[in-house]
Amino acid sequence: MKRADPSIIVAVNTANNRSVPASEDSEEAGRPPLVVVAGPTAVGKTALGVELALHFNGEVVSADSRYLYRGLDVGVAKPSVGERRGVPHHLIDVVPPDGVMSLATFQDLATAAIADIHQRGRLPLLVGGTPLYLNAVVEGWRIPRVPPNRALRAALEAEAAAHGLALLVDRLRAVDPIAADRSGRNLRRVVRALEVHAATGIPMTELEGHGPRPFRTLELGLAMPRDAIYRAVDRRVDDQIARGLVDEVRGLLATGLPSDAPSMSSLGYRQLLPFLRGESPLAKAVAQIKIDTHRYVRHQQTWLRRNPRLVPLDVTVPGWHDRAVDLVARFLPDDQPSPTA
Repeated sequence: MKRADPSIIVAVNTANNRSVPASEDSEEAGRPPLVVVAGPTAVGKTALGVELALHFNGEVVSADSRYLYRGLDVGVAKPSVGERRGVPHHLIDVVPPDGVMSLATFQDLATAAIADIHQRGRLPLLVGGTPLYLNAVVEGWRIPRVPPNRALRAALEAEAAAHGLALLVDRLRAVDPIAADRSGRNLRRVVRALEVHAATGIPMTELEGHGPRPFRTLELGLAMPRDAIYRAVDRRVDDQIARGLVDEVRGLLATGLPSDAPSMSSLGYRQLLPFLRGESPLAKAVAQIKIDTHRYVRHQQTWLRRNPRLVPLDVTVPGWHDRAVDLVARFLPDDQPSPTA
């Protein structure tokens, strides 16, 4: 296996003159290759993933937490069959709309899909913008395999509703102060940490950590100036409304899906609930979708800036597609199947 071309080991982010280690180090040598396409919402990750897969005999493994849900299509910008252009996509439509996907389960499914793709001599591309999902796979996170305890969760959630979340946070701090500080005001995370401790007697933060990196990676970070990404988000939201997002949400609720189901917390879905209940006008709901998506974009961009492995690609710069193809071509080992015509 050849080493990656030195030109892809360090890329220069001209926006801030920051050198970015991008690909392979001594610890990754000899490991199977994985190309990652990351970036904020509406930047063009899905289209690039398909393009690279077609060029390099690859398959896409989705790292988008909302693509998992069946029935959520328009509002999550899930690629249609036509947009996938014959490229196999894994981890799309694998969970019913009332289902739950844990980070540990996602990691297991993604790792298995990647191994299967390698086994068949093809190139896996991990594509998406959900930071936890990407990091769990790429960094080989150790995640507690404690199954959900529904009764305990219900009891803790009822206790928080009756007496306040602070009571649970204090209880968590007594057994896992790091998790208490990290969880903040997030009820789901506090409950999960208490659940893990109840099942194992060990603080969740002691069970977690980063294992050996399982893959040799090239991580492409798509980007554009913030004002441009906001405009792209707003255009997408307007298009989603025009293509029937309201009817999609209404149809999901009509099946009996609870409005507090995990899938309904998705951007574009939860903001429409007040409108569908007759509590606010549609224009207000649409404006809220845009505001909340802008906030999520900022979160994604913060995560991207913290990842020293990403090769930044500004999608507003002409020729960025060609650069992405060139980076992947020079990253691949000698024994990788030849690119398709």
